[in-house]
Amino acid sequence: MSPHRSNTPLRAAVVGTGGIARSSHLPALHVLAAEGEVDVVAAVDVDADAVRAFADGAGIPYAATDLDAMLAEVRPDLVVLCTPPAVHREQSVAALRAGAWVWCEKPPCPSLGDIDAVRAAEPGGDADPYASIVFQHRFGSGARHVGRLLRAGAFGRPLVAHCQTTWYRDAAYYSVPWRGRWATEGGGPAMGHGIHQTDLLLDLMGPWSEVRGMAARLVHDVETEDVSTAQVRFANGALGTVVNSVLSPDEVSRIRLDCEHATIELTHLYGYRNADWRITPAPGVPEETVADWRDFGADEPSSHLAQLRVLVADIRAGRRHGTSGDGARRTLEFISAVYKSAFTDAPVRAGEIGPGDPFYTDLHGGAPGWAPATPGKEEAPV
Repeated sequence: MSPHRSNTPLRAAVVGTGGIARSSHLPALHVLAAEGEVDVVAAVDVDADAVRAFADGAGIPYAATDLDAMLAEVRPDLVVLCTPPAVHREQSVAALRAGAWVWCEKPPCPSLGDIDAVRAAEPGGDADPYASIVFQHRFGSGARHVGRLLRAGAFGRPLVAHCQTTWYRDAAYYSVPWRGRWATEGGGPAMGHGIHQTDLLLDLMGPWSEVRGMAARLVHDVETEDVSTAQVRFANGALGTVVNSVLSPDEVSRIRLDCEHATIELTHLYGYRNADWRITPAPGVPEETVADWRDFGADEPSSHLAQLRVLVADIRAGRRHGTSGDGARRTLEFISAVYKSAFTDAPVRAGEIGPGDPFYTDLHGGAPGWAPATPGKEEAPV
């Protein structure tokens, strides 16, 4: 299949009509529809009443409960998956085999084995349909600006990195049946919450070489962890820490990079603007250099819209999107390594988890989970 080079809009179908579809995906699609870039032609959900209401409210002509039937009848160019992680593999493969590109909400899949199965269903060429993941924090103007400076060596060598996603989720949040379960969510905050910040960290810092992780279930009555920490060694020699929690009433998302010539900090919650970035120069850096560093240009917040613009442009140009293929797998590999290290109490190296490794098919590696927390006792996997 050739890239979608025509001037006609990409015909998009939304699969899953819950909160994330309504709050993030549909508004982004509507903006690009107004610009003539996409046309939302179908919606699918297992709940017939929900999909009909969604389609009627958004002016979408086709509503169905059967994904395969929609793919056969409508033949969309782009399938937007807003469904729980456990069905991402099956739905992505179905869409790819029907000749559609895929934009899949995070978490991408519950395991590396699943994401590799999705990749195996792609025709193979950069101009052919592929599956991409929603990692929208890469696409804000702040991350693009800082990333260019890092890759150009403007800040000198990266030395120390901190990545923090400390949020708060109560028991009601976990009343949704698929949350907090290995089979349906894949993992806890390392997988379902901190994955966005982790993905941005890896995009800025480059490849990692070694991870040492710890995790625990301290509060919630779930199978997965509710807090995790990790130490990471990057291929460039820098060291870092990654903390993910759903136990933190003072919620924050933060990345800090200490380089030879500057400290770069990003502090926000669910999305950032240029003003959320701070660059602090080392002593002796010329003022004009610092002024150039702090000139972020036009402000484009990190958002589904920011990423969708790039994805549509990539599809039209026949380019491989940054969050597809290896660009998506590297983030899930890192998170898999955090879990493996936490369960085995051993360091995990990049490239270590592959077919035959129990953590390749399950992020818990076959272990049932963490024992409930007992005050005064050390938490441990069971």
